[in-house]
Amino acid sequence: MRILFPLPARDFDPTETAIPWKQVREAGHEVVFATPEAEAPEADPRILTGKGFGPWRFFLRAVGHTREVYDEMSADPSFRAPLPYAELDADDFDGVFVTGGHAPGMKPYLESKIVHDLVAAHLLAGKPVGAICHGVLIPARARNPETGRSILYGRKTTCLTKAQELSAWSMTGLWLGSYYRTYPQPVEDEVKSALEDPAEDFVSGPFLLGREGPEKRDYGFTLRDGNYLSGRYFVDSYKFADDLVSLLADHA
Repeated sequence: MRILFPLPARDFDPTETAIPWKQVREAGHEVVFATPEAEAPEADPRILTGKGFGPWRFFLRAVGHTREVYDEMSADPSFRAPLPYAELDADDFDGVFVTGGHAPGMKPYLESKIVHDLVAAHLLAGKPVGAICHGVLIPARARNPETGRSILYGRKTTCLTKAQELSAWSMTGLWLGSYYRTYPQPVEDEVKSALEDPAEDFVSGPFLLGREGPEKRDYGFTLRDGNYLSGRYFVDSYKFADDLVSLLADHA
């Protein structure tokens, strides 16, 4: 299967991107990257280095295995030469994955109508779609052309929860300001506003205190609804990657 990974030019989360990439590739699928102007993308450097996280560095920096996988992904020719958004056609791909990240460079990606429409087309066609963290804003913002409602209307989803978002902001806001607040409105609140029944259709999942890693592949939370898989944040990434591969296998 040919799976699209649209990315912003910069500031995407390395864990939420590289770990699914590795699992999808190892399952035998082709991954195609795309960025707004076909520029080689760069992950959020703070998450890779931990610089600026102060006493919370252990909890917020990408773990060592993720950094190794990110270096592997960064050297891949398809990553170095992505397609431009303007050339994307939903008919050219068998599935799409939209990743997360919270720094300012994410906004052109999260707000791209091209990406919104492509994700909507995949969901309506029954093709597999995965979204994690802030990436869930993309299907939430994508419109069903027949109803004008969000493509998530009538579906169940999770995303970066308000508690997770505000916790990271409160831990670092004194010196990093709004770094963890991409928008004034929390991601969870916007996603819920797109749903038919927010009380029933949004699932926050369990509160987790530990860190993720390749030795704990079942650690985390994901939610699947038909051809749509959602996850919350980087701690869910290993489980999300495995569940994304299962979703692709079911729709091969």
